[in-house]
Amino acid sequence: MTDAAGRAFFMRNIQGPVMMLNLLRFRATADYSASPELAPDAPITGEQAFQRYIDHTKPYLAASGGKIRFLGKGGSWLIGPEDEAWDMAMLIEQESVASFIGWNSHEDYLKGIGHRTAALLDSRLLPLVETTGASAQD
Repeated sequence: MTDAAGRAFFMRNIQGPVMMLNLLRFRATADYSASPELAPDAPITGEQAFQRYIDHTKPYLAASGGKIRFLGKGGSWLIGPEDEAWDMAMLIEQESVASFIGWNSHEDYLKGIGHRTAALLDSRLLPLVETTGASAQD
């Protein structure tokens, strides 16, 4: 995240819950060079490293009032760039922007973020806010 992206996120002045859409592309083999202290004894896949990240993250996410709403395998777009595919999509719900920031800056949570870095070749994070207009249930 850049400073400009962080400022723009805060400037949205989101009130209430926020949903974080994560699009994830895994490395074939996890790269623990940035966090060798977290590296397993034998090489693992990026997807396996990401599972370690999820296992590490869940208690801190729950303590902040957040939860994983969806975690699923991806693939190629039905509508989108033909040369772009995502291995996994994840939706994280947070009670508020403040709870997201609190969780995302928690010292003990940050000790395991190297699993995420080792796992991912590429990712996207899009904050979503439910609209007040017509709902999907109409």
